[in-house]
Amino acid sequence: MIHLDYVTILYVGAIGLLAIGAAGLVICNNFFRILLALVVLEAGANLLLVLMGYRGDAKAPILGFGPDGAQMVDPIPQTLVLTAIVIGVAVQALAVSILVRVFRSYGTLDIRELKARFEHDIAVEMGIEPPRGGEAPAGGRIQSSGPPNFRPPESHS
Repeated sequence: MIHLDYVTILYVGAIGLLAIGAAGLVICNNFFRILLALVVLEAGANLLLVLMGYRGDAKAPILGFGPDGAQMVDPIPQTLVLTAIVIGVAVQALAVSILVRVFRSYGTLDIRELKARFEHDIAVEMGIEPPRGGEAPAGGRIQSSGPPNFRPPESHS
């Protein structure tokens, strides 16, 4: 049986959270799910930072506690993580409020649909022709029926 100590399990958990968050960013097409993936990614990064400053035999970095000369855990990663958590909550609240506003305006949070609607709204606002579907040729060119140098056979009538 493999013996794993709890620090190794925490490192595996942190790396797992980072992987799950990164996969969610790449796979998801819904802005709310992307925000949740960012939250998971942030939790993994915060856990990894706290683990970087961990010492197994050290005490908490609080003055006046513990015997004199005892080793303390590095307080810098803990301070950085605490600051990152506060900033992360503020950014998440702002992102959720923006997502609510977008959903009220457009009725969806799907990236592909929002992109098409944003492009249409921008074109209307700029006074230009809105973009057409993906099947239409760019620039109004006539679509050929074969490869670039293809000429259909001439009919002999």
